[in-house]
Amino acid sequence: MFLLRQPSDETIRQFISSQQDLPFSYREVGATRSEAVSPGTTHLLTADYNIDYHSIKLGNGEDVYLRAVKALQSWKQFDLGWVTIVPPNTPVEVGRTVAVQALTFGFWSLSAARIVYVIEDAAPVKRFGFAYGTLPNHVECGEERFTIEQREDDSVWYDIYAFSHAQHPLVKLGFPVARMLQHRFVRDSLAVMARVST
Repeated sequence: MFLLRQPSDETIRQFISSQQDLPFSYREVGATRSEAVSPGTTHLLTADYNIDYHSIKLGNGEDVYLRAVKALQSWKQFDLGWVTIVPPNTPVEVGRTVAVQALTFGFWSLSAARIVYVIEDAAPVKRFGFAYGTLPNHVECGEERFTIEQREDDSVWYDIYAFSHAQHPLVKLGFPVARMLQHRFVRDSLAVMARVST
């Protein structure tokens, strides 16, 4: 959904409500969770997906891990100025529907997504995260996973793993620009998580 001005709270509410009960816009729901579809092994996905995997070390220790988890639960990885999650207080729970609100090149957009699964592992690697999948009214088609890991060496990492391809006709036409914006999101998201976790 593209708009000439920032969407009102009511517009956002109606947009999310219209997507709430719709199916995901892709078949491979949950594929980012499978160990068989880890970064670098994409054989379960069709060739038309772009596969992206990025990570950053946030620091060491329990305090860093807990701050990072709290940030992820509060959607801070989307608190980028030009991109945000609405409504921003949506709990990280399976089945919750959110909208990615973005301002690019003077246009506002809303893209609908739903949380597919939540990860809460205690051992051997402590890990918290979740993935969301795209709904019919999203500029892209695919799934994205965000995780915080405290590894056995006590280091704490933030990972983004996604597969996607363009869904909206304008995004298909402007594919190089869309990929540029995806890379910008990753860069900004890694930076903000590093900042809020230390």
